[in-house]
Amino acid sequence: MKRNLSTIQQWLQVEGQLIEQQLVTGVCIDSRRVQKGDLFIPFRGEQVNGHRFVKRAFEQGAVAALWLKDEPNPPANVPLLFVDDVEQALQQMARSYRNELNCTIVGVTGSNGKTSTKDLLAGVLSPYFKVKKTEGNFNNELGLPLTLLRVEDDTQVAILEMGMSGFGEISFLSTLAAPHFAVITNIGEAHMQDLGSREGIAKAKFEIIDGLAKDGLLLYDGDEPLLRDLVSNQSSLRTVSFGYEQADLMTDQIQSTSKGSTFTVYGKVEGTFTIPVYGAHQVKNALAAVIIARELGLTEAQIKSSLEQTKLTDMRMQPVAGENGSLLINDAYNAAPTSMRAAFRFMRETTVREDKWLVLGDMLELGPEEQNYHEGLADDLKKLDLQGIVLFGSRMKWLADQLTDYPAEVMWTASDAELVVDALRPRLTKDTVVLFKGSRGMKLERIMGPLEDVL
Repeated sequence: MKRNLSTIQQWLQVEGQLIEQQLVTGVCIDSRRVQKGDLFIPFRGEQVNGHRFVKRAFEQGAVAALWLKDEPNPPANVPLLFVDDVEQALQQMARSYRNELNCTIVGVTGSNGKTSTKDLLAGVLSPYFKVKKTEGNFNNELGLPLTLLRVEDDTQVAILEMGMSGFGEISFLSTLAAPHFAVITNIGEAHMQDLGSREGIAKAKFEIIDGLAKDGLLLYDGDEPLLRDLVSNQSSLRTVSFGYEQADLMTDQIQSTSKGSTFTVYGKVEGTFTIPVYGAHQVKNALAAVIIARELGLTEAQIKSSLEQTKLTDMRMQPVAGENGSLLINDAYNAAPTSMRAAFRFMRETTVREDKWLVLGDMLELGPEEQNYHEGLADDLKKLDLQGIVLFGSRMKWLADQLTDYPAEVMWTASDAELVVDALRPRLTKDTVVLFKGSRGMKLERIMGPLEDVL
């Protein structure tokens, strides 16, 4: 963003002091990360009051700051905009700036796969367009406005991840971003404790259409009946479905290779593609990228070339070299029954290594049915031909109790990561693949890290 402070004052319709033609080239909410040209936004919380750091922000190069009207003792010698609510001011700035942008906006939501889909989209489009994507997990009511305000005027495509924990949140973000393309990757069980059911989760995710441009396009998981039902009630909505079956763009012949996953697509696009990541669920995420790339005019050859070079955020089916020539797969950013079963499918179908191990951590935030969800994985695991399973976390005891007759080795510990490392290390050979899957809070890198090949 490059706008004069006087323009921002007009956006907010507020009073200020020492407002001239200062050029604002960014916004920042952390005084430790202020860069020259930033507008500093001081949040006031129970533990920390950002107004205490306004002076530091100016010392580090800020050209102006917001200031809450009811906060005493504003500094008299620096440019300030006086607002009633800094969060609402941030959002209004983003809304006004968004209205001046001419780029294509893509909004991405879903229970799982948001970040991977965002990365795949950015990867396939970046060689041909100037692209801005959400960094990290800046996908909420604060993060998304900050991302919008970091979009440069000459950006051609902005890919915005949209997260939520309750009803109304995706609607707010979608209305703010006004996307031309909206993507719903899938419906899982994350935030079940807040939304009550998968039906509730689907309705909350479907709010992404609330801000969709009049001629915009919704892309959604065509294998999900809950989404198909919601789409059927929107007769004027332009949609494209993607999935393994019953979709406008489908995929099959998914194969794991040394380069990642190779797959064939048919329907709206025809061809064979490769992505440098494992898992059929990641292939499904790639379908959304293929559709949007095609909609924006790329050829199948261009899409194929750029997909092969895509780099995904860490901890999403990320291959890592392990000790003794083994292969470790880090898929431990999050976990719910849906994404667990996607990982199981990969282990069932992959031929990259012969000896297969799973390390599974607790699934968190599943609400009162969490025991049933953990126990329910047993039937799926019993269909796999594994060398062994390591279960890590207090909740995984429920699953361990269901696997007493499992034909291979099963190990459970509530919290002893070192015990797991010592148990796995002698089992790692050039024929071994170990997939790590669990909720982020389980920090499975404590187990995986010591087993990586450091050379």
